[in-house]
Amino acid sequence: MKESVETNNVIKLPMDKLALGMFIIAVDRRQQKVAVNQPGQIKHRDTIIKLRKNNIAYVWVDIDRSSDTCGLKKYVKPNGLSNPLAKKASFTIDEQHVKAKKLLSEAKNLIQKVMTDTYEGRNLDVGDFEPVVEKLIECAINDTDAFRCIAALRTKDAYLLEHSINVAFLLVTFGHHLKLDINTLKQLAIGGMLHDIGKIYIDDEILHKPEKLTVEEFEYIKLHQVFARDILEDTVGLTQMSIDVCLMHHEKLDGTGYPEGLMGVQLPLHGRMGCIVDIFDALTASRCYKEAMSTAAAFKILISLTPAHLDHSLVYEFIRCIGVYPVGSLVLLSNEHVGVVWQAKNRDVLHPIVKCFYSLKHKHYIDVTMIDLLKSDVYIERGVSPRSLEIDPSPFY
Repeated sequence: MKESVETNNVIKLPMDKLALGMFIIAVDRRQQKVAVNQPGQIKHRDTIIKLRKNNIAYVWVDIDRSSDTCGLKKYVKPNGLSNPLAKKASFTIDEQHVKAKKLLSEAKNLIQKVMTDTYEGRNLDVGDFEPVVEKLIECAINDTDAFRCIAALRTKDAYLLEHSINVAFLLVTFGHHLKLDINTLKQLAIGGMLHDIGKIYIDDEILHKPEKLTVEEFEYIKLHQVFARDILEDTVGLTQMSIDVCLMHHEKLDGTGYPEGLMGVQLPLHGRMGCIVDIFDALTASRCYKEAMSTAAAFKILISLTPAHLDHSLVYEFIRCIGVYPVGSLVLLSNEHVGVVWQAKNRDVLHPIVKCFYSLKHKHYIDVTMIDLLKSDVYIERGVSPRSLEIDPSPFY
C-alpha cells in the first residue's frame, strides 16, 4: 500500500460536494475522523456512490494532492524569503534549468582557469570566486532542484571539474540545511571548489588509472594534500575555514586519515562536513574505473563509516538534507516506468515530480510524461542506476 503524507491544505467536505479528482485521506464515521486504508483521488463515480451507501456524510480532502480539474482552489504560499541573496523574480522550471546550466558552465570555466593558473605558477586570486560563489549560494537557496538536476548529468572525462563544483554546491546546501550564515556558506563554497587543487600535480595516468591502485600509487596520490597545502599557503585572502575544508576532507575521526591524522575534536564541523560530502559525491559519480552508485547505496556506505571515520549524527543530518531520492536521480515507479526525479522542493521525500521516459516492462523508451506523485496513485519502488537497466538517461535531463 502506498504511504500517505498529509499536507497542510486539508478541508472537510460534505458528500454532496465530493467530485472526481478529489484526494480523500479520511472519512467521518460516527462523528469521528477515520483515516482511509488507501488514500487517493476519486477516479470513478462508483466510489462516491459506495461512500454514500456506507452512510458517510463528510470526507477530508487534501487539496494539494487533488486534481487541478476537481474544482478546488489551491492556496499558493507566498515567498517569504528574507535572505539578501534570495531572488526577487520567479522563474519557470525551464528558465531555472537554463540558469543552472549557465552557472555550471561558469563554475567549470573558473575552476579550469584556477587549475591552469596554479599549474603555471600564478597565485590564486580569491576575488575571482566571489561572483560564482554568490550565484551558487543563491541557487542552493532558491533553485536547488534545477542545479541538482543539471549537475547530475556528468561526464567521466570532466570528473575533477564536476566533482569540485558538486562538493562546493553540496557543502552550501548542507550548510544552509544546518542554518549556517551566509559568510560561512561562502567560505564552504570556496573550500569545496579548491578541495582537490593539489591533484593538478598528480600524474594523469595514475589519477585516472582504471585498475586498482598499488600501495605505492595510493601513497603517491595522497601527496595531493601536501601539494594543496603549499598552494594555499601562497594564496592571499583565503580564510582558515576554506583552507580547512580543502585540507581536512581525507581526515578520519579515529586519526587514521591524512595528511595530519587529526582525531575527534581536532576536526571542526566544517571539516567533518567536507569529509561526508567528498565521499558521497565520489560514490555517486561515474569514473573510469567504476559506475555511479545509487544514492541509497552511497548512504549505506556513509553510515557504515560511522563513527570511526565519519560523524554519526552529521551523516544522518546529511541524509535528511539530500533525501533518499534527490533531484537528478533515477527511480523506478510502481507502474514500471523509469524517470528522473525532477522537482522535490517543498515536498516530502516520497512524493517528488518525476520525468518518466522509459518502460521497464516493455524495455523501450516512451513519450516523456511528468508524474506528480502527490497527485498520482503510483509511487516510487526504488532508486535505480542507468547501468543496471542498460539505458542512457542523458537526453532527458
